[in-house]
Amino acid sequence: MKSSSRLFYAITVFLVIMTVIYVLATKFINDNGYISGIEWAGSAGLLLGALMTLMLGVYLHITERHSDVLPMDWEEAEQVDGSGEFGFFSPNSIWPFAMTCGIAVLGYGVVFLAYWMIGIGAVITVWATVKLNLQYGTPVEKH
Repeated sequence: MKSSSRLFYAITVFLVIMTVIYVLATKFINDNGYISGIEWAGSAGLLLGALMTLMLGVYLHITERHSDVLPMDWEEAEQVDGSGEFGFFSPNSIWPFAMTCGIAVLGYGVVFLAYWMIGIGAVITVWATVKLNLQYGTPVEKH
């Protein structure tokens, strides 16, 4: 965990330096374009990226203080020490495919600006999501 927070702090420092360079470059370097001055979209994007990595670094730093030593911080740790539960995955469920089809229809509706297709895709996606979440809530006899 220590290495994770340090990594995010390093990325934050890099992004802050790049933000300063970007702001200075767009302000003082004239490329004979129509708009002169600071380019705000890139500056805001770099600054927000720096703030987000700082937020993740602080979160990892705080959680590292409150947790025990993790296997990735041991020098003698084995691969098995860091593995946890994988959870339960349904091997023969059709609902992830139905959700994919609904998202595809929704995406095509957005691309072609067809509101009826967006509605159908949203309904299929919500319906498949509900069915995926409730598929083990019903008895096997009712499937």
